[in-house]
Amino acid sequence: MQPPAGHARLRFDGWIAGVGTASGIRVVVGHWARSPFGPFSDVMLERPDGHRLLLAPTQATADFIAATYTFDSVRVTPVRVGLTAGSWTVSAGSLDLRLTLGRRSLLGFLLSAVPGPIAARPAWTAVTDPLARLLLNVRTHGSGGGRSEWYGVRDLRPITTAAATFEGRALGPLAPVEPPVRFGFGSTPRTPCVVRVTTTVEVGRGGAAPRTPPSAHSADRAVGEAPRADTRSRQRRRRPRLLPQGRRRWH
Repeated sequence: MQPPAGHARLRFDGWIAGVGTASGIRVVVGHWARSPFGPFSDVMLERPDGHRLLLAPTQATADFIAATYTFDSVRVTPVRVGLTAGSWTVSAGSLDLRLTLGRRSLLGFLLSAVPGPIAARPAWTAVTDPLARLLLNVRTHGSGGGRSEWYGVRDLRPITTAAATFEGRALGPLAPVEPPVRFGFGSTPRTPCVVRVTTTVEVGRGGAAPRTPPSAHSADRAVGEAPRADTRSRQRRRRPRLLPQGRRRWH
């Protein structure tokens, strides 16, 4: 399955964590080890009143995600995720989140058995979409913001506990992701979990893709700070860089 002329496919390889809380706030965290922007993390949060908030570490990542999904407000703020074998710690502006992971389920073992080069292919994720809808009530292939997306799932582990504060208020214990989040095509299973995934996003060639991944230093740059002139000139000379196909890579 090849993209139509004038389009590019961008690959994001990492993890997605989705949780609900007793307060009614639902949180989806993306932690991307490899992407056209370099390594980064982002947070999508929906309040009980339906307000959808994006927390992204740079203006470039915020612009790209907001053009792909739907939000009521966007904040550019450092987003940091720490991983161990059995836990996540997330810090993003006024959000602090700690997650404890459980043992891999049978479904997780089955997903992890699919070879990486196959699981990441858009053609394979289109085939697995009916199964994902049946078992997890999510989709692995669809469209949003005028873009097509494919989620190549490689692994799944349940989340057993969560402790979160947002804007100085404790959100209460872990709860199902209910009602479902409404960020557009992007979703997460009702049962809190962490999913390893390769996400492929097809965009038109016309400035939607990043010209060059930012450095780790620029990822923490304050909002509104302009890049240096020599950086801008280098960016104009470079084409969007796609991630290689077939390497290990759905949060």
